[in-house]
Amino acid sequence: MTPEFYLTALIVVATPGTGALYTIATGLGEGPRRSIAAAFGCTLGIVPHMAAALTGLAAVLHGSPMAFNILKLCGVAYLAYMAFGLIVSKAAAPSAAQTPDGRTAMEIVIKAILINLLNPKLSLFFLAFLPQFINAEAPDAFGKMIEASLTFMALTFVVFAVYGLCAAGIRRHIIGRPQITTWINRTFGVAFLAMATKLAMTQR
Repeated sequence: MTPEFYLTALIVVATPGTGALYTIATGLGEGPRRSIAAAFGCTLGIVPHMAAALTGLAAVLHGSPMAFNILKLCGVAYLAYMAFGLIVSKAAAPSAAQTPDGRTAMEIVIKAILINLLNPKLSLFFLAFLPQFINAEAPDAFGKMIEASLTFMALTFVVFAVYGLCAAGIRRHIIGRPQITTWINRTFGVAFLAMATKLAMTQR
């Protein structure tokens, strides 16, 4: 992979989106281990989009308004559901060792996977982004696509994990302050709602 690929991929990954926002919110609310689970889930959520790009399904998605809109509406509905849950939630005063809503790491991973899975723009991103750095005429082009995809996933995990751990690092300052926690939850809820609105307005 070229330095240009690494730089471009890093910029794309580091730009805050729904996955990064979810990881940060998890780190703030539930601590470092749960934030790592969120980063891992967001990374796994990339796999279906990567597979779609490699097999040409992303091109079908791009060419089918109905398929794109169905997936988009599912993503909008899921983001709106998460936003509503955060906005109406009222935090208690947890201890540093507790998770406020008792979620398991697996539940966090599954929710993170769904966040990225229901984002149709990721498939189109892989379809448009990766081929720019791969010579389609090269005999190992398919292998290079896989290598580039795995590299993008690794960068995603590392960057999201850093986001989550940094958020978890300031968690101790809000432990025992339920009013602050509730305010943070509502702020993230509004942010998710804004992203749902943006996704709803997205065209192919």
